[in-house]
Amino acid sequence: MEWDDDTVFTVVVNAEEQYSIWPADRALPLGWTAVGKEGTKDECLAYIEEIWQDMRPLSLRQRMELE
Repeated sequence: MEWDDDTVFTVVVNAEEQYSIWPADRALPLGWTAVGKEGTKDECLAYIEEIWQDMRPLSLRQRMELE
């Protein structure tokens, strides 16, 4: 789907601690929670790049800690 340059996005996270962006004017998809960061697509993606250091799903990280 194409977005306008002036589309405002929000950063969202799911239960597996995976991040994404979502148009701020739309209802969040089930299973996703807003983290409180909104902005342009580039601003939101830069924020995700800064905070999402380990891209493995939470369940995999937890399993690997037990091994």
